[in-house]
Amino acid sequence: MKQYTYLLVDFLTIIVCFVFSFHTRIRFNRHFGAFLKAAMLVAVPFIAWDIWFTASGVWWFNSSYTIGRTIVGLPVEELLFFICIPFSCVFTFFCLDKFFDLGWANKYNTYLVWLLTSVCLIAAIVFNNRMYPFVTALSASITLVYLHLVAKASWIGKASLVYLLLMLGFIPVNGVLTGTGLESPVVNYNPIEIINTRVLTIPAEDFLYGYTLFLLNLYLFFLFTSQKKSLVGQP
Repeated sequence: MKQYTYLLVDFLTIIVCFVFSFHTRIRFNRHFGAFLKAAMLVAVPFIAWDIWFTASGVWWFNSSYTIGRTIVGLPVEELLFFICIPFSCVFTFFCLDKFFDLGWANKYNTYLVWLLTSVCLIAAIVFNNRMYPFVTALSASITLVYLHLVAKASWIGKASLVYLLLMLGFIPVNGVLTGTGLESPVVNYNPIEIINTRVLTIPAEDFLYGYTLFLLNLYLFFLFTSQKKSLVGQP
């Protein structure tokens, strides 16, 4: 049973959201195509990042908690992670945005973007000799600047608020993967490549990594759903 740990984490992360996607008041299933396109596109650079860091020894996976099947050097559970986690996050955003007025948070887009970008750039400079914080902070800052200045995303404040709410699920899920409640972690980190500040067992960098993953999935999800709406609206 131990070898199914990571697979079970993936399954439990997505199953409730998937089932409720078909609820008549939600109907997120209508957007499965847009989500899959977004998730698969975002997964490409993140999987490349994963392969690079695994090969470089920044992190590695405990095979005791996986079924033993690998693709491009990564456990299949890790590849499923880039579908299951974004699905739950995007679904949660979709539901909260549908049933609650979160638009007030977008008033702080500009302040939030430049504050977070400044913090990320400072972190990248300070920890330039440690791969995980350097690459994560740089990626997050580039993503924020692109979304704000190029894509003109008006929803960054709202997304950031939802991401804070997602911590209720993020911390238990990522906690298990990083060793909370287990004999040893599913995902291990090289202490010389992280800043060694943790929340429970979760490296601080993981929170920024997840934020970037969430923002990019939302961006492409909105892009593909808007394209679908425009096509449907054509005569």
